Amino acid sequence: MTAGQRLNDAILGGVLLERRIDPYVRPLFDRTLLRPVQATVQWCINARRRDEHLGLAEERTVPGEDAVAEAVAQQMARFVRRQYRPGEAQRAGNTKTYGVVHAEFTVRDDLPARLRHGVFRTPATYRAWVRFAGPGPLAPPDIEDNGILSIGVKLLGVGGEKLIDDEQWTQDFTGISVPTFTTPDVVENLRLQQHVFAGTPVLYFLDPRHPHLCDMIMQGLYARTPSSPLEARYWSCTPYLLGAGQAVQYSFVPRDGTRSRVPWHPPDDYLHQALAAALHERDACFDVLVQVQTDAHRMPVENASVVWPERLSPFVPVATLRVLRQECDPADQFARADRLSFNPWHALPEHRPLGNQNRARRTIYLQLSRLRQAMNGTPHQEPGEEA
Repeated sequence: MTAGQRLNDAILGGVLLERRIDPYVRPLFDRTLLRPVQATVQWCINARRRDEHLGLAEERTVPGEDAVAEAVAQQMARFVRRQYRPGEAQRAGNTKTYGVVHAEFTVRDDLPARLRHGVFRTPATYRAWVRFAGPGPLAPPDIEDNGILSIGVKLLGVGGEKLIDDEQWTQDFTGISVPTFTTPDVVENLRLQQHVFAGTPVLYFLDPRHPHLCDMIMQGLYARTPSSPLEARYWSCTPYLLGAGQAVQYSFVPRDGTRSRVPWHPPDDYLHQALAAALHERDACFDVLVQVQTDAHRMPVENASVVWPERLSPFVPVATLRVLRQECDPADQFARADRLSFNPWHALPEHRPLGNQNRARRTIYLQLSRLRQAMNGTPHQEPGEEA
């Protein structure tokens, strides 16, 4: 083990200790410190940014972007091949599945004209699959993960032209439980993946040549010890079109604001157990919100480290995601997770992903999904409307 790996593991050991006390101090921290600390960190991030004078929903490619995206995909593929045997491959990101569950996605009937695009054009209810997962790139006991959860929502029966052709009748939305992404752009994402492969992901943030302390703090502010995937708020972190010339970010907010208790000695899969127990008793609802870009500099398309200020543009409800009461059979759920692919480019043109991180995902997600399913002998299947 290298000195860098030992330092990385020592820091993560401290994080694990914090996980044990987090449920007891987090409510007070969130009420008193989260917003002022976030405001300070965001001020530091914005102070170093220059105004690129882009228009609303306007993109600007990173030099060598396609080659960098390919390098990220290859780096993550190397990790998967090294880490997993054939038949056991997992996703390189959003790795550990907590559940793949039936849901309904209902578009509101009172949307203003500017929001009525794509699947939000007319009131409708779509059947959906929802995957709740951990951050990856490994799948340790839940309490040992870094506290960031992810959501993937796949609407079924969505007709019309799609941006990639491996699925014809779906529309995907994705998010994580932090309002900013781990890296500001795809170039930094490549540096992170190189550290992940070397076993030193924490040192990515602490590298004196390319420090990312602000990004580390932003992730830490939201890296809670989760009580249930149904009790977290999720953000898209990256922007998407909503009609021509209009950029938005999405958020999924649990309607029931209660927070259940984290077990003192949690089992390795306590988040799956919490999900299954809740859905055995009741439906779980999320409000689906959009935030419209109104300032191209303060609400950038190409920098995923910046929180779009809600004082410039508040989130607006556009739909309801109702996760239906159901029995969660682990074998069925994990088998379905192997077959499903969630990709923000499974989308109508009206919902086209924006920004360099999203453009890179088109390459990265397709290649890694095909690799995982080839290693496992579980060919990609576009789901029907059986949810």
